[in-house]
Amino acid sequence: MQQKSMQRKLLNKVPEITFYFWVIKILCTTVGETAADFLNTNLNLGLTNTTYVMGALLAIVLFFQSRQRKYVPSIYWLAVVLLSIVGTLITDNLTDNFNISLVTTTVVFGVALAVIFATWYKVEKTLSIHSIYTWGRESFYWLAILFTFALGTASGDLVAERLKLGYLVSAPIFAGVIAAIAFAHLRLKLGAVLSFWLAYILTRPLGASIGDFLSQPRADGGLGLGTVGTSAIFLTAILGLVVYLTRTREDVIKPQDVKD
Repeated sequence: MQQKSMQRKLLNKVPEITFYFWVIKILCTTVGETAADFLNTNLNLGLTNTTYVMGALLAIVLFFQSRQRKYVPSIYWLAVVLLSIVGTLITDNLTDNFNISLVTTTVVFGVALAVIFATWYKVEKTLSIHSIYTWGRESFYWLAILFTFALGTASGDLVAERLKLGYLVSAPIFAGVIAAIAFAHLRLKLGAVLSFWLAYILTRPLGASIGDFLSQPRADGGLGLGTVGTSAIFLTAILGLVVYLTRTREDVIKPQDVKD
């Protein structure tokens, strides 16, 4: 009984999947793209130094996240923002510094993510985000999220840049695929776990396409808001929503929703 009570307390460390969840997730992915570009280019840190700095910050935030016994929106979403940035940097390092093609990184990250999910399921017997009430499951959860960002960055860049579709075309494509997944889940009974993770992966290139479209110069097909302006707009929106959720607790998973 005591162990079950502890499990239910730990479950609250992750949010319920609501409309707010998806909005903040897309905002985080956009910030991941523009913030990585800002640190790398505008501050002249370079990809390597930027990766070291953001990787260290991510490790610190995940440490504090692991120490919580309940879902804390500010810490959770800060971790997601940093994971978005680090995931972007991992892909950018491989393509820019090591000249690995976007096709290769997309395939490699796809396989790596499949291995993570297979291992997670073999060890824990579930991939449900409603059952993150052990340290092991939380570790798999964050590792999977990191690779969804890396895979989403690679596949998004592949579609927008390698296939030369551009940002304005890429965003509706990814939005359409996400809508198709939602339809398949709601109408065709596609499994909730599979639907969630597919949508989670695809929100990364969707957010990146939106971020690039807003920040890139008009000559390159963007609106020319710049990485500073775009990052500031989306970070402000994230902060506002996180404050709202902290006050209302609308995305807290209830104890009765625990699933083994």
